[in-house]
Amino acid sequence: MKIIVDGFGGDNAPIAVLEGCAAAVKEYGVQLIVTGDEEKLRKAAAERNISLDGIEIFHAPTVITMHDDPVSLLKAKSDCSMAAAFKLLKEGKGDAFVSGGSTGAIVVGANFIIKRLKGVKRAGLATVIPTIKGCYLLMDAGANLDCKPETLLHFGIMGSVYMNKVMGIQNPKVGLVNVGAEDTKGGDLQKEAYALLQKAPINFTGNVEARDIPAGEVDVAVADGFTGNVVLKLTEGLGSMFSKKIKEMFLSGTTGKLAAVLMMNKIKDFKKAMDYTEYGGAPLLGAALPVIKAHGSSNAYAFKNAIRQARDFVAGGVNGEIQASLQQLAEKAAANEE
Repeated sequence: MKIIVDGFGGDNAPIAVLEGCAAAVKEYGVQLIVTGDEEKLRKAAAERNISLDGIEIFHAPTVITMHDDPVSLLKAKSDCSMAAAFKLLKEGKGDAFVSGGSTGAIVVGANFIIKRLKGVKRAGLATVIPTIKGCYLLMDAGANLDCKPETLLHFGIMGSVYMNKVMGIQNPKVGLVNVGAEDTKGGDLQKEAYALLQKAPINFTGNVEARDIPAGEVDVAVADGFTGNVVLKLTEGLGSMFSKKIKEMFLSGTTGKLAAVLMMNKIKDFKKAMDYTEYGGAPLLGAALPVIKAHGSSNAYAFKNAIRQARDFVAGGVNGEIQASLQQLAEKAAANEE
């Protein structure tokens, strides 16, 4: 398997990218293509003594930044590391793509260079988030601020397939994020989406309120990108607040420090369970080929796990399963019209 990695995508690129790539080659046995300025990549690797065994470098002289117009990926910045990676993926030079770069640019590249799966009108950003019971998939996490009911239906189907094939959850529970559990709650978008999800070939369990999501009530939380991004950012903010408060509590005086020593293993387990780097990144579900968006501040460990995520996406045949589910849905709809 060969995975293409944007060498200059992310706040800590290219060092963290190269370190993560080297670790992934060693641990997962994958072959990688890293795109970016070849001279800078090789210099960075040499200075940090990072092995390039199993890593091919594809020269791309420029970088698209967070401040650039995402659409510039197609013309003005068509020679950047991200654009080069998308083109290689489209040409079949690799099986999947990973980048920690601009989310907007990744969505543009997926939609206009890679295109979407047949029957999918919007590709959605799917983020895995920890819960009390394990984790859940939030989709859409911000790629599509405005959605139609059919789009949320597709999000539910694609999210269910992903959690089954990549995260190993049997018959994932799919919920629609809403302001109440009753099927009469929400605006027109939620009510119409609810009716569609009920008929879908998935384990739809109804509406789910935001307060119940961290408790692990669902495995897939379906929302439009605006709602999903609010849920995501609030979750990140609360996680940061709790982390600071716990740190203050254990560092306040002798009693707190003694408690920290006694609880150290539990604290480490909790920190690992809540750490986004364990999951690697967010797949852009609905893209015709596997695309993984790593967190912008990803370190080497996170990039390594994003590459593992891309590997599992390909190995699990996620896109094939999504296509089959959508075909099943279309055939059922056609049969009902007859």
